Amino acid sequence: MTDASTLPGQPRGGVRTGPATERAVNVLAPNASAMTLDGTNTWILAEPDSGLAVVVDPGPLDEGHLRNVVGTAEAAGRRIALTLLTHGHPDHAEGAARFAELTGTKVRALDPALRLGDEGLAAGDVIRVGGLELRVVPTPGHTADSLCFHLPADRAVLTGDTILGRGTTVVAHPDGRLGDYLDSLRRLRSLTVDDGVHTVLPGHGPVLEDAQGAVEYYLAHRATRLAQVETAVEDGYRSPAEVVAHVYADVDRSLWPAAELSVRAQLDYLTEHGLI
Repeated sequence: MTDASTLPGQPRGGVRTGPATERAVNVLAPNASAMTLDGTNTWILAEPDSGLAVVVDPGPLDEGHLRNVVGTAEAAGRRIALTLLTHGHPDHAEGAARFAELTGTKVRALDPALRLGDEGLAAGDVIRVGGLELRVVPTPGHTADSLCFHLPADRAVLTGDTILGRGTTVVAHPDGRLGDYLDSLRRLRSLTVDDGVHTVLPGHGPVLEDAQGAVEYYLAHRATRLAQVETAVEDGYRSPAEVVAHVYADVDRSLWPAAELSVRAQLDYLTEHGLI
């Protein structure tokens, strides 16, 4: 058995519904798959003594899950006052409109098409609900509309799909761009160095106790993959499918379509920088 402390980011045990930090509770959606790992983590955030809560990423359009999120908050004596989205992929956002109906909340997101209400989200925004403070961190790359939320009081960051609790994420070409993603990882690294963030609350997978270690692992992984793709092209593998079969030969073939998205993003990056 591998000691979790030796894994990237030091994952905390298994993925489960329940408290993760003093202010964050996870409700795991029943949508496990190769792409979503154990399922989508829907986060309920609140100050310990507050009757108001914020929900990040209601998840898929699954009535049982959405009602479970509401019930979990109500069981703790809290009313959900606001819904936030890290990005628009269906496993995070498809249930948002129905969740807004159940809770009477507005939905705030970077993408105007996902919003319910007048307010969106932008870099530098500070969200305050019932004493809770969240800071919006723009992290494009996985998608153009990806955001993270810095929870200073818990020295934590909610990362959506930008950093996962297990494995690595997809740069979802053409919406996602590798250059943007690398910049976003560096932005998260600055949170760990300058703002003392040590806990990652991901959109999928277990909580990570070593945020800086996780970011450094992601940066190193991306550098390695980029070098492998560049070498593959030099060796005559031209199409994205050919590069995937060569570079990602050790990866489950069911994940190759997703890997091809990342390869396309890497090929664009290499072309833009005159490396191929």
